[in-house]
Amino acid sequence: VSKTFDQGSNPCSRAYAKHMAKVVEFLKESYVEMTEKVTWPTWLELQNSAVIVLVASIIIALLILAMDQSAGEALKLFYKSFA
Repeated sequence: VSKTFDQGSNPCSRAYAKHMAKVVEFLKESYVEMTEKVTWPTWLELQNSAVIVLVASIIIALLILAMDQSAGEALKLFYKSFA
């Protein structure tokens, strides 16, 4: 004898509906937080931060270049000692 279940009594359907309700609630709360609670930077603050990141990136790139060149030269001297 096969029993038929309506959609509402299916445990998977209830779990899915509960999960979707949580997702919708999360999206609503996220929207409220982004529009009412977050303090967004001004255009000038954003530009200043971008300049700081650019300068820091250039300094780090130059340090890595210097370390790479130094290691390369050290290896050249090391290999020449065996030739």
